[in-house]
Amino acid sequence: MKHKHESLDPIAAADRLKAVREKRGYLMPHHGLLALTAPALLEGYDACYTALTLGKRHLSERDKEFIWLGILAVKEEFLATQHVGNFLKAGGNDKHVIMAVRMAAFAQGASAFEFAESYWSSHVPKMNGRGQYLHGLHALVDDASVQETTLHLAMAAIHTSIGNWAQLKWHISATYDLGVAETELAEALSYSMFTGSIPHFIEGCAVWHEMIKAGEVDATKPFQDWAAVDQSGPK
Repeated sequence: MKHKHESLDPIAAADRLKAVREKRGYLMPHHGLLALTAPALLEGYDACYTALTLGKRHLSERDKEFIWLGILAVKEEFLATQHVGNFLKAGGNDKHVIMAVRMAAFAQGASAFEFAESYWSSHVPKMNGRGQYLHGLHALVDDASVQETTLHLAMAAIHTSIGNWAQLKWHISATYDLGVAETELAEALSYSMFTGSIPHFIEGCAVWHEMIKAGEVDATKPFQDWAAVDQSGPK
């Protein structure tokens, strides 16, 4: 059975791919498919990706790429391995890369702390899930060259990527306690959009939104205004 073919312009598609390659230095399979069949979508996608990760926002290049490493490791995503090279170029080292992998692995089992507090505290009254989680995390990350603020930003992004909402709240609270700029937290969470998924990013934003509404963190006026707007989505 013959397939019906629309009139596609391979020359125009090649020009679009050339532009993407010149900007990023590489191409991936979806670029070609979108260039050929949905050029407007490719344009929007490329603009989104550029604004998300290629441009400078609030975080240093090293912190930004460290956060990326944690997200990629927790999702076991190999398609964006260029971020390892980016991190090393930004001043990171092999030990930091290994540390990001440790953090991701630790995040995968973080619900065990909640479980133990919920079901074992009658036997072990000092079983505090959040406290034991943070104690374990700091024991795991034994390199003072990774700042406390970077640690919490990275873990917030990691937990957003895998839907660990209790742990996300713990790290959001920690960033406020440490005086981290809210713009930096927002940037860190945004990196979960592609690899962690848009739905997880949306839910992570909702967790932060509700924390501000509930007065659980001391948000600045612009973020209080954000939380005051009903953003519960379609009914």
